[in-house]
Amino acid sequence: MKSLFVRELKPDEISTAIFLVSTKEVRQKRTGEPYLSLVLSDRTGEIDCKMWDNVAEIIETFDRDDFVKVKGLMQLYNNRPQLTIHKLRRVEDGEVDFRDFFPASRQDADAMWTELRQIVSEIRSDHIRSLLNAFLDDSDVAERYKVAPAAKNIHHAFRGGLLEHVLSLLKLARVVSAHYCGIEAGAVDVDLLMAGIVLHDIGKIYELTYDRGFAYSAEGQLLGHIAIGIRMIGDKLRALPGFPGELRTLIEHLVLSHHGQLEFGSPKLPMFPEALLLHHLDDLDSKMENMRALIERDPQAEGYFTGYSSALGRVALRKKRFLESDPRGSGSVSHTEAIPVHNNHSVTASNETTNHRSTNHAGGDPIQESTGAPPNSNSAPAAQSLFGAKLQQALDDERK
Repeated sequence: MKSLFVRELKPDEISTAIFLVSTKEVRQKRTGEPYLSLVLSDRTGEIDCKMWDNVAEIIETFDRDDFVKVKGLMQLYNNRPQLTIHKLRRVEDGEVDFRDFFPASRQDADAMWTELRQIVSEIRSDHIRSLLNAFLDDSDVAERYKVAPAAKNIHHAFRGGLLEHVLSLLKLARVVSAHYCGIEAGAVDVDLLMAGIVLHDIGKIYELTYDRGFAYSAEGQLLGHIAIGIRMIGDKLRALPGFPGELRTLIEHLVLSHHGQLEFGSPKLPMFPEALLLHHLDDLDSKMENMRALIERDPQAEGYFTGYSSALGRVALRKKRFLESDPRGSGSVSHTEAIPVHNNHSVTASNETTNHRSTNHAGGDPIQESTGAPPNSNSAPAAQSLFGAKLQQALDDERK
């Protein structure tokens, strides 16, 4: 097992560990010399990193999605963890266990798949059940559906995230549909809503790549998951010649309109109850997962509030700390627990001045070294708004 995870890094301590390179940027200091701005990650989270010196020697030795072994000092900068790298070397794939580096659903993929198949088997409409089984019986679709994330970085951005998201929506749909059907019989066609849920993001299994880190495929960049999903539905329906044309149109509308707004990428607004429910349930489930991940990210940071989330348009309260009057979070989650996170970076609304001490967590074999001192951790007050956060980041990049 990996010796040290992101969530185990402690402020003001020197640590050595292996991480996955999620992003890599070569930037310039005011002197014109290059420095590296990286985001390194493992299954428990990610951390912003800077390497200030001796960068020219190692720039070409690694790239995004490579594994690297680093030695550096973690500090809280604007109350967010940041690692100043002193040494770095590329690590071969054979030296690591991939399970240590890629966030995954805490639910078993096979168990979730069995539950999905069971729910689909209970759909009363023969036409809808046949269409959904045409997808789920496809071995390529099934293999991808079990491991695909629901998004690159906004919500359920972990392996198995799409399947977890869809199952959550199916369970919500049962409760909400029962409520409205209790008010007026037949107010919601549950089978139609179920079809929209299973198929609304089906295009993401091809829109995204997820063998290592998460990225967009060429098809995903050019078409997007909605267009891909509509094409996939058309392909399956060719093998179902008796499928009613009106039902096909309703299912396609569910997929086309599920983002809810034209400016959010849907070419049509939801125009019937099941489409409206699908949009709002999808939005609710994605936002709840986004908030969960936001609250659990950066456990080393102090304070009751998280950093600003551009996806949610707000900071979030760390409720447990607040109720326990424990701004340092001493009762936080076990460091090695695999907590799926996404890459929605934020800047916290507080400032931290750190003191240096050297505690080496692990010995290191020879790796390229940066001899420069870490940057001064004293900073201006952290940003309270999205504009301020972006301004603060620009200042961060110029501070050396």
